[in-house]
Formats: sequence, C-alpha cells, structure tokens
Amino acid sequence: MLGLAFSGAAFSRAYDCLMEPMQTVESSSPVAGVLETVLVKRGDPVKKGQVIATLDSRTERAAMEAAKLRSEAMGPTQTARKKIEFSQQKYERRKLMANDQLMTGQERDDAEAELRIAQAELQTAQENRAIAAREYAQQASLVAQRTLRSPFDGVVLDRLLSPGELTESSGTKKGILKLAQIHPIRVHLVLPEQLFGRLKIGDAVNVQPQYAGARLLAAKVSQIDRLIDAASGTFAVFMTIPNPDLSIPAGMRCKVEL
Repeated sequence: MLGLAFSGAAFSRAYDCLMEPMQTVESSSPVAGVLETVLVKRGDPVKKGQVIATLDSRTERAAMEAAKLRSEAMGPTQTARKKIEFSQQKYERRKLMANDQLMTGQERDDAEAELRIAQAELQTAQENRAIAAREYAQQASLVAQRTLRSPFDGVVLDRLLSPGELTESSGTKKGILKLAQIHPIRVHLVLPEQLFGRLKIGDAVNVQPQYAGARLLAAKVSQIDRLIDAASGTFAVFMTIPNPDLSIPAGMRCKVEL
C-alpha cells in the first residue's frame, strides 16, 4: 500500500503516488519449438506489431510453400477441361450417328459416360485446389504462431530466453521476453476516505515526479475504486499520463497536489 504524505489526515494537499506501467506481460510462444532469434534487448523500445523473436519454422515454411504450389497448380484443371471438350465432341458425334442408325446405342452411351467422368475429374481438380488453399492458410497460420510480435508500444524489461533454447507450450511455460506498456503511464494514488468523491473520472490533475529536473505532468483520472479499505481507511485512484515518445520513465515515485 502506498504511503500518504500528509499531516493532519485530509487537510494536507500533497499526496504520494507511484508512476507505473499501464501493463507488463511475459511474451511467450503459443507453440513449442527452438528459439531461433531474439531481435530486441533489455531497454529497447518496441512498437505494436513489431517482430521481437522467432522460432525455427523451416519445416512449417516448407509445408506452407508446398501447399501454396498445390493451390496454384492449374495443370490438372486444364487437363480435365480439355478432356471434357474432347469427350463432349465425341459424344455429340456418336449421338448423331446413333440417331441415324450408323452406330449402336451402346457406343453412344459409352461416349456419354466418358463425358460424365471427365466432368467429375474437373470437379475433383477444383476441389483439390480448394483443399490445398485451405492447407496453405493453415500452414501460414502455424508459421505466424512461430513469429512473436509486441502486443503494444512499450519497452523491453528483460530477456528470459536466448536463441537455441526450447520454448514450451505447457501451462508452466517460461516467457521469452518481458515487456512493459508505458504509453500511457498509469499513476497510482492512494487517498484517505475523507476525500472520497473529491475526484471524478476525467478530472485533470498535476503530477510531480520525484527526480531531479522533472517537470510537472498533466494527468487525467481514469479509474476510482468504489471500495474503501476498512483497515487503512483509504481508497485508490488511477490516472493516466500520455507518453507517446516513451520519454517518461515508469516506476518513479511522485506527488499529487489536490
């Protein structure tokens, strides 16, 4: 619990606070594999969607490329269409000849059967291409799972695994990187119960970081606890400070003037 810097309880205007990351996560892979590359190090800034690590995916990429080739292959489809064209002409000729009693009905029926088989072969070729397209999408998804991306704009807090180590997909898996979202910064303020209702969501508050040369920062109230801690007689207020260039450090103590 954060301490309160005031004398005479609620009569003082200065209150201690803490500037925290909006969230911290251990970024890990949803699949097991050998870690191939880690592209960032401790302290590096990262952008949302940025590739930060990859797992060995040679087998998955080979399967993806094979499925792509099968989905784009036009040979079986073109062959089936040519066969339909030839069988159609053959059937029409034999149909006319059978009508003129120049050919038996059996020969006409045989030609019609060849046409139906050619049409079925075309359908099979088209279905195989569609199946290959689905397989390609599935393999591409598996490859994507082996590429780790940052879930937000932030900084790298720590690297937990190195290239060559094995990642696990079990419930006890270890993360690859620990990341912190510091845009915006979250300010954690604890106030005495006498001040409940003093602040409202959206109120502007000045925050003074407690380090040399720090400038006064403008924060906005984003959350107010609706439960007062009976033991301490306090409640928590959370505020946010925009930090798009990541220049404001998290983890700093601060003070709020009310």
